Order: sequence, then structure tokens, then C-alpha cells
Amino acid sequence: MITPNPTDAWNLLCEWTEGPRLRTHAQAVAACMRWYAKHQGQDADYWEVCGLLHDFDYEKHPSAEEHPTVGINHLRSLGYPEDILEAIAGHALYLEVPRVTPMAKALFAVDELSGMIMAVAYTRPNRTMAEVTVESVLKKIKDKTFAKGVNREDVYLGVEELGITLEEHIGNCIEALKVAHEKLGV
Repeated sequence: MITPNPTDAWNLLCEWTEGPRLRTHAQAVAACMRWYAKHQGQDADYWEVCGLLHDFDYEKHPSAEEHPTVGINHLRSLGYPEDILEAIAGHALYLEVPRVTPMAKALFAVDELSGMIMAVAYTRPNRTMAEVTVESVLKKIKDKTFAKGVNREDVYLGVEELGITLEEHIGNCIEALKVAHEKLGV
């Protein structure tokens, strides 16, 4: 088994993913994962790896038949720990893998929401995370025509599994993304 680290995870992501949007998404999820790890007394680098790699196979294998299974199998062959693989499997509802660990619950909860928050940041006059508020995200979540690719039901299920309010979760993720704003370009 290997000891995962963010640098190796980023390099693996870049080997498999050429598109800047998917890379940025991975960085946004990773930033939120770091935040939750730190606030739960967990290893932030370890959780960041999970966030970086959750969709690393998606560009080459976007179908439900292959994603994230192809990626999980590759990570397993490299010696990645099973709890990271289970968390990645759990973010795909169609695999029906229960999310039992805090890391798996956090990954599922931040995946869709980080995309929504980033979309809100792109609509701000200066396209900065500093301009994003909990209220602005709540307003856009209710607008079904905005960021149509964001699965709102997954956002609601994610906060339910975390056991916090939607407002609190949005605030946590905004805070995390503000820390990572330079990497994210917002």
C-alpha cells in the first residue's frame, strides 16, 4: 500500500485529465475536503487526495458503466488505501456503496456543492470567491435554470448525511474555496 500525497494525486489527475474545467473541479473538491478534514481533526493531505482523485477517470471513462470503477481499479492496482476507494465509490449513487466514514460523507457532500459555488463565483462582477455569500448560493440553488449540471438532490442528501444545515455547509465550502482561490482562478 502506498502513502498517498497531494502532489502524486495531482500528477495522476493530470495524466488522466487534460481539461482545465475538470481539473479545477477536482481542486475545488479537494479544497473543501481539506477544510472538513482540518475541522474534524483528520489528515488534511489524505482527504485532499480523495478530493483530487474522485473524478480523475471521468474524462476518459464518463459512462456510469465505467466511472468511477475504472479509476478505482487503477488506484487499487497502485496500492491506494481502501477507505479512499470506498469514498470515491460512494460519491456515485448508482454504485450503491454506502457512505459510512466521515471522509466518504464529506466527499459526497462537497462534490456537487463546490461546483455550484464555483458557478456563482463566475457570475460575480469580478469573478472572485470573495464576492460569494451564503445567500447568493442559496438563491442560485433554487434557480433550476442556473448551473443545470449541479444535482440539487445530491446537495440536499449530502448535508443530511453530514448532519448540518445547508447554510452551514455552504458557508464551510465558501470558506474553503476562499483559501484556495488562487489555484481555482476565482
